[in-house]
This record gives sequence, structure tokens and C-alpha cells, in this order.
Amino acid sequence: MTIATPGPPMLPDAEAATYAGWFACLAEPTRVRLLHAVATAPRGLTVGKLTEILGTSQSTTSHHVRKLAEVGFVRLHKEGTATWVTVNAACCTGLPHAADAVMGLLAPRPCCPGDVPADVTVRALRDEDWPAVRRIHAEGIATGTATFETSVPSRETLDGKWLSGHRWVAELDGEVVGWAAAGPVSTRDCYSGIAETSIYVADGHRGRGIGKALIRKQVTAADDAGLWTLQTSILTGNRTSIGLHHSAGFRTVGVRERIARRDGVWHDTVFVERRSALN
Repeated sequence: MTIATPGPPMLPDAEAATYAGWFACLAEPTRVRLLHAVATAPRGLTVGKLTEILGTSQSTTSHHVRKLAEVGFVRLHKEGTATWVTVNAACCTGLPHAADAVMGLLAPRPCCPGDVPADVTVRALRDEDWPAVRRIHAEGIATGTATFETSVPSRETLDGKWLSGHRWVAELDGEVVGWAAAGPVSTRDCYSGIAETSIYVADGHRGRGIGKALIRKQVTAADDAGLWTLQTSILTGNRTSIGLHHSAGFRTVGVRERIARRDGVWHDTVFVERRSALN
């Protein structure tokens, strides 16, 4: 007897039809320009003013306005003989939500990697681990894709910025081969449950599941401790790290353009975060 493996959750038919209608409405450059003009005008614009901006006939402008109004992107109201067009504020969240839903970003995300190697032990960092931690940090810096730092911070610096209950090392055959840590993003009480994370794996041990073991411990411990959001920025060239974080339930929030320089070259970073389902 063969048991079928369930596939990924499908977008409901009703939602798919709604989003298709939205995207179809915007599949016309003049209409997109019109919506942009209205969205960037604080009070909205009259049909006459839109005709002037777009360089179209009044009948063409009115046609596009009606199409946008039918879908709900704009609102219409009369003031005397003029028809005013204002943006529907719900579009500002509705359109990004639709894109996220279609691209699967709103689907249930994994808690953490399940295929963690059995021979890797993750435990709390001890005083005697600091030399290995700093050495592995230096090996990460040498890759050119792990961090903007060009030298290893002192033990005192790292000790001062990491949360005491969120420092982990991975051991393989008695050797420290990786570490993970989390530090607060702010001193304000309202952000006390948000932490910025780091994970480094020793040179010669990458690709063996060390990162998976570390991030699994990192996210489960954060959930248990009541941290509600973990976040980090990853250089765009570090595809392995981006994939690792996605496997642990992180989502890509966006790309931060030319955020910092390394060796005189500006780089972009991918900003990812994980929101705990427990808090």
C-alpha cells in the first residue's frame, strides 16, 4: 500500500481569484501610473488633473479610473462638478500581502531544521571555549561574506554584547567547530524580546550540518526564553547562510542597499527575521 505524501498547502481558490483580479487590473502601464499619481497626492486628484498628468483623453482617464475603482484600489467622490479620486488606504497593505501570499511567504514556516547530524553536540559556551570561538570568528571574517568586520572583537566586547543564556558552541569529536550567539537590539523595555543573532562554523567543517545543529538550538532556546523575534542581516553573497536561516523559519524582510562597506566596497544585505509562534 502506497501512502501519498501531502504536498504544500495550496492557495484557496477564492483568494487566487481575488489576487488575479488585482494583478490583471494593474497589467496596464497607464493604470499603474494613474494609481501612483493618486497614491502620492495627499488629498487625491480630480479626473481632470489626472488627464493632464497622464496626457490622455478625459474618456480614457475616466475608463482607467473606473477600472481601479471597481477593484477597490481607488475611491471616488463628487465635489461640485469635479470627480475626485483618492487612494484606498487598504491598498498599501493589501497589495504587499497579496504578493507575499502568492509567493508563499505567508505559508507556515518550519520551526527549525530536522536533519541535524547525530554526532554534533550543542552546549552552552564555557570560559575555556573563548579561544576557539574567536578563532572561528576569524575564519568567518576571512571568507569575506560572513561579516563587515575585518578583525575579531575582543572577548570583553563579545561578552558584553551577547545575552548570557544564548551563547552556544557545537562540538564534534570533542572539538569546538562552531558557535552561535544572540544579543539585544535595544536597551528599551518594549524591545526586550528581540535579539540579533550570529552563527559561525569552523573552516573545514562547513557543509556538514554544524550550522543546522546550532540554529536549531538557537531558535528553540529563544522560544523557551520568551524571545519573540530573532533577526539578522546577511551579505547577499552568503547564500548558504540565507538558506540556513530560511530552514529555521526566518523570512526575508527585505534587502538593505549599500548598507556598509568592506575593503572599500559597498555591499547589500538581506534582512531576515523569525517571529516565534509561542509568544
